[in-house]
Amino acid sequence: MSKIKVKTPLVELDGDEMTRIIWKEIKDRFINPYLDIQLDYYDLGVEYRDKTDDKVTVDSAHAIQKYGVGVKCATITPNQDRVKEYNLKKEWKSPNGTIRSILDGTVFRKPIIVNNIPAALRSWKKPITVGRHAYGDLYKDTELYIPEAGKVEIVFTSKSGKEERALIHDFDGPGVVMGQHNLDKSIQSFAQACFNYAISEKIDIWFATKDTISKKYHARFRAIFDDVSAKRADELKKAGIQYSYYLIDDAVAQIVKNEGGMLWALMNYDGDVMSDMVASGFGSLGLMTSVLVSPDGKFEYEAAHGTVTRHYRKYQKGESTSTNSVASIFAWTGALAKRGELDGTPDVVAFAHKLEKAVIDTIQGGEMTKDLTLLCTDPNAKSLDTFQFMEAVQKRL
Repeated sequence: MSKIKVKTPLVELDGDEMTRIIWKEIKDRFINPYLDIQLDYYDLGVEYRDKTDDKVTVDSAHAIQKYGVGVKCATITPNQDRVKEYNLKKEWKSPNGTIRSILDGTVFRKPIIVNNIPAALRSWKKPITVGRHAYGDLYKDTELYIPEAGKVEIVFTSKSGKEERALIHDFDGPGVVMGQHNLDKSIQSFAQACFNYAISEKIDIWFATKDTISKKYHARFRAIFDDVSAKRADELKKAGIQYSYYLIDDAVAQIVKNEGGMLWALMNYDGDVMSDMVASGFGSLGLMTSVLVSPDGKFEYEAAHGTVTRHYRKYQKGESTSTNSVASIFAWTGALAKRGELDGTPDVVAFAHKLEKAVIDTIQGGEMTKDLTLLCTDPNAKSLDTFQFMEAVQKRL
């Protein structure tokens, strides 16, 4: 069988733990046997990131800027426990956060709908896409531990030397402080990306913050979204869709009662949390696609879940695991489909869609990993281990 030629290199970002094991299996079963592809490889495993002082993460982001499309495995963001476990130099920042900052992208996460895996919320009938701003806020913060009584201020010094100060807190003892920022340019890119997506998909757009409390920071986000909405009102009308603003707590209350079918645009941290909630509500984080889209049309696809540490511990002991690989497979198919679309190679796009169909058909045929059998409407669904599931998918290709 002749392999399908992928015209332009695809940037590959390897990862950690159980997802790294799955990643290699996906390449061995679904990529290398079928595609003539050049992978521009970067090892984002936490040990190699530590060895390169995280330069490999920066290099991988620049490679995506160069080639246009990347596919990323889940990675560890180390805390103190991980620093000890892997003997790291420091608690390195989130690689996802670093890549998002360089690409200045928006993350869109959308559930994978499978007929025999119903949503946990009976009201949800259509996919809810979460649009997450991917720059700044908590993920680009500066923090200090305050060891004693004293005053903490925000100080802005203009280029002309003029200072503006605002008191954060007058501490009477130890505490903590955190500084966050964002940029009008990035917020505007985020808003435009969300409206572009909603208009192209013909779905309503919701935006939610807490501007009643954060009257400058959150209010700036709302002002920019409202402005973009007003300027694109004719496009919204033509697409038959609406833009709505909600306070974040009201949006959460409304979303659980809604049938879905909208783009829910959220600030960085809110998007991080709510995309996990939406994924779980539709079945599993293992059934959630995720793509980072930059303003200049660069794309990075990844699974929406973490490195599945608990399963990795079992795997290290030689025990059987039943780890859901669907989102990781869909990261590859999303990247391949976009690569084929940009290259004008429809056979690459068709292969990506064929692989996705094989995955869905396998699950709807009653073969799936253990996490999905617990949600499946088929009482005779068969639970497969990590590798048996991928073998079942491979048979349908």
